Amino acid sequence: MTYNPGYFNLRLKKLIPVDEFIEKVLYEPKIGYYTKKIPFGSQGDFITAPTISNLFSEIISIWVVSVWEKLGKPKTFNFVELGPGDGSLAKVFVNTIKKFPELNDSINIYLYEKSKLLSNLQKKKLKGSKIKWIRNFDKIKKGPVIFFGNEFFDAIPIKQFLVEKKSLLEKCYSVDPASGLDEAYQKANREDVKKIKTFKALEGLKFIEFPKLGFLELDKIVKKINDLSGGILLIDYGYLNVINRSTLQTVMKNKKIDMNHLFKNLGRADISSLVNFSLLKEYFLKNKLKVKKIVSQKFFLEKMGIIERVKVLEKNMTFKQKEYMSLTLRRLLNKELMGGLFKVIFAFKSKNSNFLGFK
Repeated sequence: MTYNPGYFNLRLKKLIPVDEFIEKVLYEPKIGYYTKKIPFGSQGDFITAPTISNLFSEIISIWVVSVWEKLGKPKTFNFVELGPGDGSLAKVFVNTIKKFPELNDSINIYLYEKSKLLSNLQKKKLKGSKIKWIRNFDKIKKGPVIFFGNEFFDAIPIKQFLVEKKSLLEKCYSVDPASGLDEAYQKANREDVKKIKTFKALEGLKFIEFPKLGFLELDKIVKKINDLSGGILLIDYGYLNVINRSTLQTVMKNKKIDMNHLFKNLGRADISSLVNFSLLKEYFLKNKLKVKKIVSQKFFLEKMGIIERVKVLEKNMTFKQKEYMSLTLRRLLNKELMGGLFKVIFAFKSKNSNFLGFK
């Protein structure tokens, strides 16, 4: 099947903002990337931490148990996984929580998934569990709520702007069947300019990435946290210091491909961007949440006892199992890999701020 602009209802030569273009390519019904393809695993396009090792999911599960305890063991407690992928983390989470009967009786577990294809995959993997699938947060009306997202925020399309003579020009794409994707710039929307100017993390940049759609998602989450208490834990591929350039990246068959080749692979390659964690922190603070000091994935997992957990498991392992465990642990913790490239942020509303995993 040939992928061309016609499949995405894009008029030739019509300018379309970056975030709108990516949204179509990823989520257009029946033909968008996440609506027709299972992207996870060695046979897919990328591998996430929960599919690398159950250890990651165990640590997250234990962290949630610790948060429930810090919040005073409420009789009604809600956990929402944002963008749960193939359901690997949720499966481990359910089994881990069963080991804590009091919490198991109190907890409502929700999976927030946009893709019907992925939610069907999750339902098969999690058949018989107490999990509920949701498309909004209206059903969560009582008790603290903890939201968790692993590689959730980087998958939400971003806007891009060029700063020229103190003016903002929005980056757009036009589509030509002969030349492929062409970049062009148009005057930025006044409301977008006004919003961007409120963030100190974006001051002085020549090239701005702004997660407008991401913030709209977070607006609903933050409101629920402010109403019910609780928090949101996000782990993602991102940065703290200014990058000042496009961070868009496309991945296919576990390899990055050039954006210039994206046109030939519309709907067949994933598109994501790096998360600006300084901007994310500022957003949460503006919305009246407290924020723990941002740490690396390595710091968080080690602080939560992943090394000690491995030592316990290794006592009953064969040599080959130990070898595989070592390889997966390296991928999760190595500073040059996920350990350093992934950051962890926790924003919350609670009188208690002594949550585990942070400085």
